[in-house]
Amino acid sequence: MISHQLAQVNIVRLLAPFDSAELADYTSRVEPLNTLADGSPGFVWRLQSDTGDATSIQAYEDPMILINLSVWEDIETLKAYTYRSDHATIMKRRWEWFAKIKSVTLALWWIKSGSLPTVEQARQRLDCLNQHGPTPFAFTFKTLFNPPV
Repeated sequence: MISHQLAQVNIVRLLAPFDSAELADYTSRVEPLNTLADGSPGFVWRLQSDTGDATSIQAYEDPMILINLSVWEDIETLKAYTYRSDHATIMKRRWEWFAKIKSVTLALWWIKSGSLPTVEQARQRLDCLNQHGPTPFAFTFKTLFNPPV
């Protein structure tokens, strides 16, 4: 049995309100991307409200910031979804919908299998990464750490 799984959080800041015409092309892709993630090898869990996505979950005071929080079996399966699936198409076009944020917007960390991260824990990981750089507590795809033994 796997003792640890990979948690990931990423945030974006919308250029316009979520339900605006300017974001219609993006918002029409949210459900298909979530369905793709849910069916991807290695996917374990994602944060979502009763509507089936996390777009209504306000993790920050700024209502234009969206949070994505998920759990994966390992780094490779998350990388495959992120960079080698239709998700990569959205990443290439992200500046059409999202503002550039000067701080770190993605953090990875290991959690015990069967546990789920909270929004507050995700915010703490992003804050730590911004303040201290990559550590086993919070890291990035560029600076990876192995799961605890």
